[in-house]
Amino acid sequence: MRTFVIAFIAALIALPAAAEQQINLKKAPGVDKVEANCQACHSLAYVPMNSPFISAAGWTAEVNKMIKVMGAPIDYADAKAIIDYLAKNYGT
Repeated sequence: MRTFVIAFIAALIALPAAAEQQINLKKAPGVDKVEANCQACHSLAYVPMNSPFISAAGWTAEVNKMIKVMGAPIDYADAKAIIDYLAKNYGT
């Protein structure tokens, strides 16, 4: 929980600076799904910013939260591709 709070505070501090720069995610299978689905609601800066703190299970939980709690309209196939991409390229 403490790690999440620290990451959240860091995100709030970094958000204005991140909004001014282009975020280039690692080119790998699934990056197109991340860019198309995640960026519709928030900055892609959250991905590298949170990656030191999130495991594969954590990315699964985050994507599921975005769908079930936040209402992100992501279909099952895209969700799986997004989770796989995040876990392989930005997981701890």
